[in-house]
Amino acid sequence: MAISVAFSSRQVCVLLLFSLFTSDVHFLRGVCCLGINYGQVANNLPSPDQVLALLTSIKITKARIYDANPQVLTTFSNSGIELIVTVPNEMVATLTDPRQALQWVITHVKPYFPATKIASIAVGNEVYTTDDPVLMANLVPAMVSIHGALVQLGLYPYISISSANSLAVLQNSYPPSAGAFVPELVELITPFLRFLAATRSPFWINAYPYFAFKDNPSKVPLDYVLFNPNPGMTDPYTRLSYDNMLYAQVDAVIFAMAKLGFGGVEVRVSETGWPSKGDADEVGATVENAKAYNRNLLLRQLGNEGTPLRPSQRLEVYLFALFNEDMKPGPTSERNYGLYQPNGSMAYNVGLISSASAATVSLTASAEPVCTDSYCCCIFFSMHLGHISCIHLMS
Repeated sequence: MAISVAFSSRQVCVLLLFSLFTSDVHFLRGVCCLGINYGQVANNLPSPDQVLALLTSIKITKARIYDANPQVLTTFSNSGIELIVTVPNEMVATLTDPRQALQWVITHVKPYFPATKIASIAVGNEVYTTDDPVLMANLVPAMVSIHGALVQLGLYPYISISSANSLAVLQNSYPPSAGAFVPELVELITPFLRFLAATRSPFWINAYPYFAFKDNPSKVPLDYVLFNPNPGMTDPYTRLSYDNMLYAQVDAVIFAMAKLGFGGVEVRVSETGWPSKGDADEVGATVENAKAYNRNLLLRQLGNEGTPLRPSQRLEVYLFALFNEDMKPGPTSERNYGLYQPNGSMAYNVGLISSASAATVSLTASAEPVCTDSYCCCIFFSMHLGHISCIHLMS
């Protein structure tokens, strides 16, 4: 398998932005990459070593997986890519037992770390919006047990612990300053936030402006959710201005936490994305909208932006997802969030055109700066099968 990556240093390089702007050339500075969600609910995905070769070729440094797959963990050894591994919901109850938690860490984490750069453990996924009260009650005890195991094995503070939450944990999210948790969840959320604050771990939110538009397309402006130019909205209480819904949703979470006394906890976006295809009743699930959302989000990440409430703290975002996953249940949209088809062809072109010639394999969709010297920085972003773009930025 050959992967061709083209770059040169100490020179001004061509910046090709096709379908982003019609005539302007923009030089972006201080870039950081999107993380990527590497889901595997499919029967036709490339092997982990192929995925690693791809991610390495474009210098991506962060990925999230939804299990602790030993093949992935072994393959990613010495790659330098940070991984978030996941305890599935069905294991949470078992890991409330400190002995079981210790055994889980000994089996699924310790043999691979530090060669495999496991940065975080996600305990469950969207637990507080399930209909399982036992699971919800067990989440924090399981996190405490796993934390104790990490401490015992000398893996803390190198590995953090959190849990990704659906935005549905909020009763209110508009305007952002009115952000508040569902009252019935406050008793459960409070010890969860206390754990995050004590261990200096982030609150992870799965935030999808797409759902807000799909549910109310006549009232939610499409340009506002797609990061396109638009009048935006101003929070009437803080007077902060928002030109996109994702940042407003994140700030609503911050306000909700602050009302419980935990305003200092960092918020990171563990999932966000837009489907390129949907059923007849899934308004807005189109290639054009998916392209716009992810393209515009990439540009915001290139600018290292924070939200209006925390402008100096870069918002960390993990895009959902790397591949379309053909075995995911639910509506058609669930199987069409990927930037790539499993065979390596792009589901759509997010806008950056490759300046390199074709290679044999290209399967990814993220960007990351690689500072090769003091003169320039190179961002790689693959576009078509076998195409990788290289943009040099003068530093």
